Amino acid sequence: MTSTIKVDNIQNQNGETFNTVSWDTTAKTTDFTAVSGKGYFVNTTSTAITATLPASPLAGDTITFSDYTGTFQINNLTIDRNGSNIRGSASNFTLNKENQTITLVYVDATEGWNITQESNNTTNFLDATGGTTTICGDYKIHTFTGPGTFCVSSLADCSANNVVDYLVVAGGGGSGSSSSGGGGGGAGGFRESSGTASGCYSVSPLGACVSALPVTATGYPIVIGSGGTGICAPVGLGGIATSGSPSSFSTIISAGGGFGGSEGPTPRPPCAAASPGGSGGGETSHASAPPSVTGAGNTPPVSPPQGNPGGLGDTSPGVPTSASGGGGGATAAGNPGAGSKAGGAGATTSISGTPTAYGGGGGGASRTCAEGGGAGGVGGGGKGASGALYDQENGTANTGGGAGGLRNTGFGVAGNGGSGIVIIRYKYQ
Repeated sequence: MTSTIKVDNIQNQNGETFNTVSWDTTAKTTDFTAVSGKGYFVNTTSTAITATLPASPLAGDTITFSDYTGTFQINNLTIDRNGSNIRGSASNFTLNKENQTITLVYVDATEGWNITQESNNTTNFLDATGGTTTICGDYKIHTFTGPGTFCVSSLADCSANNVVDYLVVAGGGGSGSSSSGGGGGGAGGFRESSGTASGCYSVSPLGACVSALPVTATGYPIVIGSGGTGICAPVGLGGIATSGSPSSFSTIISAGGGFGGSEGPTPRPPCAAASPGGSGGGETSHASAPPSVTGAGNTPPVSPPQGNPGGLGDTSPGVPTSASGGGGGATAAGNPGAGSKAGGAGATTSISGTPTAYGGGGGGASRTCAEGGGAGGVGGGGKGASGALYDQENGTANTGGGAGGLRNTGFGVAGNGGSGIVIIRYKYQ
């Protein structure tokens, strides 16, 4: 003879009574309405799901929800209160932790559904807020295209996971102007860790191993450097452009790109020469420019270098097609005016989950329209002007690209550098 025991409730040592549930072992994969006395396994592998509570619950009604595949942290389970409070609040409740299980018991109209048991059998990881947040596998990515705060809200159980990878790119430099061709703006400084904290997303394009950055549970101000401005001045008045502004996160500061060289009276004032910076500005081709001086890169110096020097202008006597040098880029120097006059190449990284180039130098301007201006360096560098066509380009926003140089025969305005960017990535599950 077989006996069956039915358990309606369990009483603990303190005399408190808890109702039990009967489990529905067919996992839910779409929205559903829960029934009192039931336990539900919910599979959110493919999509977020909403579970609606009973409309007219009675005191003691009990329902349990459990993460079937450990994916609540990716696709949440929302518990729709259906008119009743949850924990005394007239708000729905969201389950967003890996392997989370909760049991709800209806108490009364004031408290509504209370949570009597909650668990999530998982290791705690680093988590933070700020910027635009995206997910790439087990890694969370915060992208800042403007100022903000990276706020670490919780730390990992394992101290080795309390580190973040970063990309910090400063604003690119503005370009110069000259009757024979202004220099391209240098790219904003490019500084990046090597990806060891977050899935080795890339080998550092700078060719060096850079450690991830330790963080604590606090807020970190994010500064995004603006691009430098190009000059607006008639020929011969010695106008100058401005350098890009620094970007920063915690102890990591990238220097703004140097501005391109401009024409000035002979002897030319120092402020008209190509400027140093994260990457240096390209020099003008005007005869007043020094024959062997250009904007230095990696200024101030860091290791690995955050940028490269600009290119020299072609100031050879009797060369009617002389051109200016391109601005330096994250991975290459700007090309000289006697060469391609292109901006130096930037660096490509996959920290955002998609291979993207940053930190390209601006191209130098040419003296003649037929010759064409120097190409902008890959990574947001602007093209230099083709003679008097005024077709110079600004650096691309949020790449730190330098501006393309201007061949100014009147009151044309040279190009502006592109603003910078900060990206932070870490393991969050």
